[in-house]
Amino acid sequence: MRLAHWAVNAPFRPLLLAVLTSSFIVPAQAADLVTITQDALDNNAALASTRAEFSGVEAGRDVVRGGLLPQVNVSGNVAHNRQYESQSSARPMGAGVGGAEGAGGVGGDDSFNTASLTLEATQALFNAVTQQEVNQAERQIDQQVYVLAATEQQLLIDVASAYFDILRAHEVLEARLAQERAIGRQLEQAREQFEVGLIAITSVEEARASFDQSRADRIAAESNLQVAFEVLEQLTGQRYPSIDALGDDMPIALPTPADRNYWVEQALERNPQVLAKQAGIELSRVGVELARAGRMPTVQAFANYRYTDSDSDLVSGYNTSSQVGVSANLPIYTGGSTSARIRQGTFQLESSQYDFESQRRTTIQQVRSLYTQVSNNVETVEARQQTIVSNRSALEATQAGYEVGTRNIVDVLNAEQNLYNAVANYAEARYDYVVNLLSLRQQAGLLDVAAIEEVNAWLTGDEVNFTLPESGEPDAYQRAMDIGAPPTPGA
Repeated sequence: MRLAHWAVNAPFRPLLLAVLTSSFIVPAQAADLVTITQDALDNNAALASTRAEFSGVEAGRDVVRGGLLPQVNVSGNVAHNRQYESQSSARPMGAGVGGAEGAGGVGGDDSFNTASLTLEATQALFNAVTQQEVNQAERQIDQQVYVLAATEQQLLIDVASAYFDILRAHEVLEARLAQERAIGRQLEQAREQFEVGLIAITSVEEARASFDQSRADRIAAESNLQVAFEVLEQLTGQRYPSIDALGDDMPIALPTPADRNYWVEQALERNPQVLAKQAGIELSRVGVELARAGRMPTVQAFANYRYTDSDSDLVSGYNTSSQVGVSANLPIYTGGSTSARIRQGTFQLESSQYDFESQRRTTIQQVRSLYTQVSNNVETVEARQQTIVSNRSALEATQAGYEVGTRNIVDVLNAEQNLYNAVANYAEARYDYVVNLLSLRQQAGLLDVAAIEEVNAWLTGDEVNFTLPESGEPDAYQRAMDIGAPPTPGA
């Protein structure tokens, strides 16, 4: 298939699909962007970690809230006791005037068992510290909601970027393979012309240099495709033999609505990173109140019941007691730690306010930049299309001039490289537009599965396979390697 014939019939399609079909194994069914996105949402380790962290923060609220609910404790012990007594009395208690029990004392050695059981219940009536800890836990949950949303949106843009980076690398590889084959044919033709004495060896060497450069470009493109594929596998935990390609008729238009201020307003209202920093201000404010609560008294109601039993020789039987009441505690002086905590919390609040302002400014700048980039991408895609047309015409004119002797082989090689570079740049421009558009949605807080499904509709049933050719070198390469110097006379 001649380049001019291909360019006339399909100027903007991926290059040389027929050639690559023989090198790439076509799988039974390719995965689309929605399928891969869902796999990432189900299997991504970073997102799973954030979800687990969110659940842990929720559990932390229940932990501190338990301090405001009734507390019931039971304790008991059983012990064996031995008592040794060496004291004696000159007049034992209970002895009569005449000393009926004798004048000697009796030792008090004893061996006995004791058992006790205590049941105690308390209920906080007023505890400002615990109450503020509950409020702090609630604010942590609010912040974690936005952190989780930001992580999910980041995963969506990462998956989409990896997906389209694969398609980008694949189209560039197609262009580089086609370029290598086309220049290889020029090199073979130059050698044949040199052998019959039509051109000098310098033209052959120039063609060989261009061919070596095209081969290096193809090897780099193969590497980029492999790397892009590995990134997608890291995000999803799965390997995909093929994915759906992006259609040539995808819409290239300005963001809707085409108003940069609208996207900035959406970002300030919905960007989860901005909202997380804003929630951090409330969290720090509660931290200050928590420190101040350390000066407040605590009041709790209590009730307890105690049972003891003993088989001692001197005192045997059991004893029970119960108590109901209210206790209070008021810290008078804590060594200045409460005042220090208040100052610490105040500085943390100030820091969180600056963090919010920094995130707000960063988000505004990113939204404005992305909107400008998307707008430029729209014009760039159109310009890249026209560049292909112009370079195709230039190549045809150069080839015609070469055939009549007004242009040399270097001119033809440069024209071919310019055309294939234009095709690769066109692919770059298209995928830049898609990724930047999704990034703009992310910064505006509008990136979700529905947005991914909208882009997924731009895909076609054409499959892109990731198995690289076992031998990416065209047949012309081996023949080209034989060219080094003019043939030896008589060879």
